[in-house]
Amino acid sequence: MSSSPGYATQLLRAWSRGDRAALDQLMPLVYDELRRLAHHYLRQRRPGHTMQATALVHEAYLRLVNQKIMNWQNRAHFFGIAANIMRSILVDYARRGYAAKRGGGRHTLVLDDTVGVSRGSDVDLVALDEALNGLSAIDPRQGRIVELRFFGGLLVEEVAEVLGVSPITVKREWRTAKAWLHRELRKEGPA
Repeated sequence: MSSSPGYATQLLRAWSRGDRAALDQLMPLVYDELRRLAHHYLRQRRPGHTMQATALVHEAYLRLVNQKIMNWQNRAHFFGIAANIMRSILVDYARRGYAAKRGGGRHTLVLDDTVGVSRGSDVDLVALDEALNGLSAIDPRQGRIVELRFFGGLLVEEVAEVLGVSPITVKREWRTAKAWLHRELRKEGPA
């Protein structure tokens, strides 16, 4: 069985056409990458969080396979959607935790230069989601770039492929988006 990105793209397109056998062949190819994404997200959270990478991957997998109509373009597109789904799961998880504790026990991320927050700064996951939603309202492409780079762990070239723009455009807008998020998250202050 091939594990090349081209083979994964072929399987994604076959799945788009309704071939469930292609999905069965695809999942072993993408599972390790989905786990890497999940570890990337969870590694940034404070110690003591209860969400596990396996649970995050399995929840994302269930949501991915239950997509009613999806015209998968390629492997990068798949991981972009997976990033969006994982972000949604984590934010929902954080919000449920807030509700259960009536505002206490806020889940935070420790972010580095990825979104322009100093190492060691704790950023509330819900605050980051709200800031990213605000950025997306102003500039949808920049919001998508942050989501794909930060939550999806995609490389600049992969983001460019998903969005159909040049890598130079992604780099420029990534810098601008990081600066905007940095400013917005500083306004929020600690929870």
